[in-house]
Amino acid sequence: MAKLTKEEKSWVIYDVANSAFTLILITTIMPIFFKDFVSKGIDSAISTANWGYANSFASLILALIAPILGTFADYKGYKKRFFSIFLLLGLLATLLLISINQGEWIKCIIFFVIARVGWAGANIFYDAFLTDVSREENMAKVSAYGFSWGYIGSVVPFIITIILVIILKKDGEIISPIASKLSFFIVFLWWGLFSIPMLKNTKQNYYVKINKNENIFTQSFKRFFKTFKEIKHYKNIMLFLFAYFFYIDGVNTIISMASAYGRDVGLSVISLILAILMIQIVAFPATLLFGKLSDKISQKTLIFIAILIYIIITFLAFKLPNFESINIKIKLFWILALLVALSQGGVQSISRSIYASLIPKEKSTEFFGFYNIFGKFATILGPFLMGIVSTYTGSSRYGVLSIMFLFLIGIGFLSFVKINK
Repeated sequence: MAKLTKEEKSWVIYDVANSAFTLILITTIMPIFFKDFVSKGIDSAISTANWGYANSFASLILALIAPILGTFADYKGYKKRFFSIFLLLGLLATLLLISINQGEWIKCIIFFVIARVGWAGANIFYDAFLTDVSREENMAKVSAYGFSWGYIGSVVPFIITIILVIILKKDGEIISPIASKLSFFIVFLWWGLFSIPMLKNTKQNYYVKINKNENIFTQSFKRFFKTFKEIKHYKNIMLFLFAYFFYIDGVNTIISMASAYGRDVGLSVISLILAILMIQIVAFPATLLFGKLSDKISQKTLIFIAILIYIIITFLAFKLPNFESINIKIKLFWILALLVALSQGGVQSISRSIYASLIPKEKSTEFFGFYNIFGKFATILGPFLMGIVSTYTGSSRYGVLSIMFLFLIGIGFLSFVKINK
């Protein structure tokens, strides 16, 4: 990071901040806490489906408000303001999760949805700041730095969480509720503290001027509907957004449902947590490698490679329950985790970089609002699809298999996108 500017470093550090939420609340501890403590006594397939619906509902809320928020935030000074509001919302809701008791699954879903809306809402404005803090020729590398340092940075709070889970676990408990709640507090502290550089050192360099003769709300809605009409004429951007909609849906579904699925096939909490810790460590150099490869290989080709890896992951995950030996299941899950580590950060960082290079800089938040509406509607479809198929078949493995179709459709749309690099 030595070659990055102060603004770029501050932007990258926020990925370290919010990745603790991603890892602990979305991927590992929270799904296990919800299934094995909060939802104790509820059928396993039903609790997995409920978790999928919770993630889908949070995404639906963001999908509905993201474009309008993006339009507001493109005015001078509003991008940082909205970032701060959603950051605070997410932090407070994360803190409230500590109050959840066994059986309060509806209350748990409500607090989790609010926390996830705050986290994802802040990410809309964070992503849009990429055009403000970095030059176009550096965006792929800076974006990759963000994801890679996010992965390795989140290892610290995660290791503390693992120690708490091991030390505080009592006989008969699948996961300690005390350790889980302490991990939520760790996320609150980590996310809040590492957000400070982003709040202090970044500024909005590209913006739309306010018409002083017209109300800002009226202007924002007019610009939103104008951009909504205009974006249809950006054929390349639309093709990429449709591709992104499907393939990132598959990626996010695997991230948010992996722990719940792992529990369904009989893996222990410790096995799951250690495998996901490995993902964070391996993903650090793997994501940096994607950033460096973007100098030699087209970003489109890199996305294709990452999606193909995810198709393999989906098929192997479908086959996982076929093995009776728990040792074989654990080994295969570790192979799946390694494949995720090699591709996850790359597909996320390169996608963000491609989109940032395609859009008008002065309308970055507005256009990233649409980027996020596609991303959030995508995360509605995946968990919902997995939940419906799991409920209908009585087995979550068929829900996992259904995710493969999202990757295949994404490849189809991406093949028509024209990218300069």
